[in-house]
Amino acid sequence: EVQLVESGGGLVQPGGSLRLSCLASGFTFDNHIIAWFRRAPGKEREGVSFISGSDGSTYYDFPVRGRFTISSDHVKNTVYLQMNSLKPEDTAVYFCAAARLPYISTAGALYNYWGQGTQVTVSS
Repeated sequence: EVQLVESGGGLVQPGGSLRLSCLASGFTFDNHIIAWFRRAPGKEREGVSFISGSDGSTYYDFPVRGRFTISSDHVKNTVYLQMNSLKPEDTAVYFCAAARLPYISTAGALYNYWGQGTQVTVSS
């Protein structure tokens, strides 16, 4: 059974940092794309960061470029999202997702495995 379990969310002040973790089980990263999506109150779900389990290539959505870093540890079967210089507009529930794809896609509909989400709140 495939499972994705996120952790690391919380409350942080603007300008602060958080590191989210996504522990995967039931599959290996090879041939999969692992992604972080987020859904803010009243907004559509958006993909923020993506990493290829095959070659380690990454893609970041424009609002988080230069602030977020996605990485993976194949031994621990864990994907991380380091979030720096956080802004109030980063407040959202963050979801880890996975799909067996040969390339990175930002289309959430292609991701068939999802975690339960972790809340990130950026506020003073």
